[in-house]
Amino acid sequence: QVQLVESGGGPVQAGGSLRLSCAASGLTVSGNSVAWFRQAPEKEREAVAVFIAGSNKTDYADSVKGRFTISRDVDKNTVYLQMSSLKADDTGIYYCAAARRGGSWSSTSGYNYWGHGTQVTVSS
Repeated sequence: QVQLVESGGGPVQAGGSLRLSCAASGLTVSGNSVAWFRQAPEKEREAVAVFIAGSNKTDYADSVKGRFTISRDVDKNTVYLQMSSLKADDTGIYYCAAARRGGSWSSTSGYNYWGHGTQVTVSS
């Protein structure tokens, strides 16, 4: 059974930093693409960053480039999202997704497994 468990969210002031974790079980982060998405209140879920299996490349939404960094620890089977220079617009529930089925990495329909999310609240 595959499980993705996010942690590390919480309240933070604008300009601050947070590191989110996505601990995986039932699959390996080394063998699967793992992405972070977020959803703000009354908005659609949007892609944030991805660590692409095989190529070991990463990609980011334009809105977070230069501020967020996705990384992984294969030994801990965990993917991280380091978030810096946070803005109020970064507020939302952050979800981890894994095992990409194909298509664009930023598509919510492109992943087999999802975590339950962790709340990030940035106050200005």
